[in-house]
Amino acid sequence: QVQLVESGGGLVQPGGSLRLSCAASGSIGSAYVMGWHRQGPGKQRELVAVITSGGSTNYADSVKGRFTISINNAKNTVYLQMNSLKPEDTAVYYCRHNGATWGQGTQVTVSS
Repeated sequence: QVQLVESGGGLVQPGGSLRLSCAASGSIGSAYVMGWHRQGPGKQRELVAVITSGGSTNYADSVKGRFTISINNAKNTVYLQMNSLKPEDTAVYYCRHNGATWGQGTQVTVSS
């Protein structure tokens, strides 16, 4: 069973940047879908970005052009580079493996 640990969240001003990391213990496999999701205050959890073992990426419309998902297979770590952050990006960000396993989440707060 893969376990996921997110890190890199924090408080940032509007327009700032953060890079989130999701470290997987154990192999994520040769065929995988790794995703970042978020849940804002009073909102449902939503998909932010995904990356597949085939190299495909997909993003929510709200983050296209600002966020970039990537993976370091040697380190079993998935990243989410977030630029030009907005207050509406405030949420707990979760990592997910193959549509099943969740991490514990990391808080991102965008505020001046």
